Order: sequence, then C-alpha cells, then structure tokens
Amino acid sequence: MKFIVGLITFFVLSVAALAQEVAPDALIRSVTDEVLEIVRTDKDLKSGNTRKALELVDTRVLPHFNFTRMTQLALGREWRKASPAQQKLLTDEFRELLVRTYSKALTEYKNQTIAYKPFSLKSGEVDVKVRTEIRQPSGGKPIELDYYLEKKGNDWKVYDIEVGGISLVMNYRDTFASEVSSGGIDGLVKTLQAKNRAGDTAATKK
Repeated sequence: MKFIVGLITFFVLSVAALAQEVAPDALIRSVTDEVLEIVRTDKDLKSGNTRKALELVDTRVLPHFNFTRMTQLALGREWRKASPAQQKLLTDEFRELLVRTYSKALTEYKNQTIAYKPFSLKSGEVDVKVRTEIRQPSGGKPIELDYYLEKKGNDWKVYDIEVGGISLVMNYRDTFASEVSSGGIDGLVKTLQAKNRAGDTAATKK
C-alpha cells in the first residue's frame, strides 16, 4: 500500500513536466514509467530519506491535480457549510496532508511493475477512468490502481484514485464528517493543521 501511495505522488509531480496535451492513458503510462525510473535510481529515496521526498513534492508544483475537487469530494455535503475562505484553508491543508502522506511512502518501492489495461477515449469525453494494475515481484495478488481524470481546457487533471476499488479521497469522508460534527469547519481545519505540523516535525528528523 505504501508503494502505491508513493507511485501516486510521483505521478502527480511529473504531470507538470509534460507541456503538450496527450491522451489520459498515454499520460499515465508516460509518467508512471518516469516515476519508476526515478525511484529505482534515487539512492536517497531508496535509503528512506522522507525529507528529500517531501522536498521533491514541494519543488514540483501540482498544476494538473485538482485538489479543490478532491477536498470537495472528501467533505461531501459538509463542503457547503464552509465559507470561501474556509474552503481555501481546507483545500490547502488537505493537499498538504496528502502530499506528506505520499512523500513518506516514496521510499517503499520494492521492484513492483505496472500493467496498463485497455483504454478508449470517446470523442468529446471529458471525464475518464484509466485503469492500471500493480504486480508484485514475489508473484502475489495484483492490486488494481485506477485514476479518475477530468479535462479542463487542454489539461487532464486527476481528481481521485482508487486502490483495490476503494477511493483514496472518499476514504476521508466519514472522518471529516465526524470532525465537522464535533468541532465545526474550524475544528476540521485545526485538526488538519495539527497533523501537518506533526509531519513537519517528523520530516526535520530525517
């Protein structure tokens, strides 16, 4: 699971480097191949340097990842209770939390390989699912890893990922709803900020 999350991270980071428009499945394939090469050859990442992984995330901005929609999906109906200012705070903190989670996982790569499933883009289609499969070097059961992308202008943006059929974003919904119920939107913001501060502390020790 940690490797999967790490793979997602590097996918997000590398999308920004692709200047020309490409089909969503070709984008996933191209970026994933680059991801695996980076993880295979980066000695610091392989040695468990979480701080370097975090720095990579911070220096490679995520213009092709729709964190606003991700946060909206994670909050569900609670999103409407937030003011525009609170929505921005929630989006910023949720993005930070996901980036830190992904960064920590980058060092867990163990020679897994990726299989790409058939994909067909229909004319005018702007919301798609690209399916892949992670295969274990030990021959264990493959894990489905699917990307949901939407087209905004000329850009394809990832707004959710499913691991084994479970939405990474929607997995937060119950927790967020509970936080809002007990402490309101501000309480959820404070909880996310506290988790991110804890991540800061942990990263400085690496």
